[in-house]
Amino acid sequence: MFQAGAPSHLELFDPKPELAKRDGQLPPADLLKNYRAAFIQPDSALLAPKYKFNRHGQCGMELGEILPHTGSIADEICLVRSMQTDAVNHAPGQILMNTGSEQFGRPSFGAWTLYGLGSDSENLPGYVVLTSAKGTSGGASNYGSGFLPTLYGGVPLRSTGDAVLYLSNPKGVDAAAQRASLDTLHELNRQSFGAFADPEIAARIEAYEMAYRLQTSAPELMDLSSEPQHILDMYGIKDVSTPGYARNCLLARRLIERGVRFVQLFHEAWDQHGNLTKAIKTNCQDTDQASAALVKDLKQRGLLDDTLVVWGGEFGRTPMVQGGNDGRDHHNRGFSMWFAGGGVRKGRVHGATDDLGFNAVSDPVHVHDLNATLLHLLGFDHERLTYRFQGRDFRLTDVHGHLVKGMLA
Repeated sequence: MFQAGAPSHLELFDPKPELAKRDGQLPPADLLKNYRAAFIQPDSALLAPKYKFNRHGQCGMELGEILPHTGSIADEICLVRSMQTDAVNHAPGQILMNTGSEQFGRPSFGAWTLYGLGSDSENLPGYVVLTSAKGTSGGASNYGSGFLPTLYGGVPLRSTGDAVLYLSNPKGVDAAAQRASLDTLHELNRQSFGAFADPEIAARIEAYEMAYRLQTSAPELMDLSSEPQHILDMYGIKDVSTPGYARNCLLARRLIERGVRFVQLFHEAWDQHGNLTKAIKTNCQDTDQASAALVKDLKQRGLLDDTLVVWGGEFGRTPMVQGGNDGRDHHNRGFSMWFAGGGVRKGRVHGATDDLGFNAVSDPVHVHDLNATLLHLLGFDHERLTYRFQGRDFRLTDVHGHLVKGMLA
């Protein structure tokens, strides 16, 4: 569940009483050594957290008061407060988080997963992408296959109309004519593959066949009318035909039930350079209930133990103010993400930032460390899941990454 735009850890996940006490003061000079923000001057005044924090669950996890539903699953999640990344702007940060590199052209985490594990679904793509709000600044690079065969890339499903464009047959083309034309095309592609052994030809053959199967499976998947009312209420869905984040969360559960290997939700709405107090509350109203509902729904169906759930964005927000007195800039030195299921340690807070929420000072977790750990949870050694391209073996973590044992159950 990728919360693109960078949620503020200081309002949501990382309580800072000292930051509240020092509201309006300048940050310590030694804190700003070699620091670069995206837009503001580093010596902008400190900004107190806009919301209070409450304790939740038997673990006593502290979360922002605008996340009551996430609070209800506190005993199921591992909250990492010491995330770090190299990027300071959205597109590079998103691409780094999703591909292990700030540069275009690398396979996404989902593509690596599908390459390594395959998919249990015969009638749906192995890697499905659902978007709400504005999509992502990083675009399709966030879910692309990079130098892996295109078969492993994410397939976006549309929230209105046909799930995939041009999925319906045009007028005058019946099922028999379509099957005959596909069989002919398949034979031509098979001959080409036999001559050249180009993996892209194999991917094209599979794409045509998958599209054919999607004509029946996708409409059934996207039709939520069969879901009982109490499930719709749990996700906060008032109208099953209305697109949005809550509907995508329920679709994610349905995709997982149908054997899809990797489901990725993108919701870019968290870039609060100004109007923070109102906008971040709206963001939570749009996402908090459904995010928690997905975890609960997976658990009650016996799917959570072998499904890894990830919630977070590309970086966090500055303790310093932007936009008058109600905004925060991009911040990469310390931020928060949470995880559930799939072998993560329950009811756990891992790592910490300093008293101002500026630097990760305890058990820092770089993006490369996170990816190494997530791959471990999926059954991989991140140093051995490789693909040879342009004369060398590439991997998601490149030459970096260490296992974060504190996140593991």
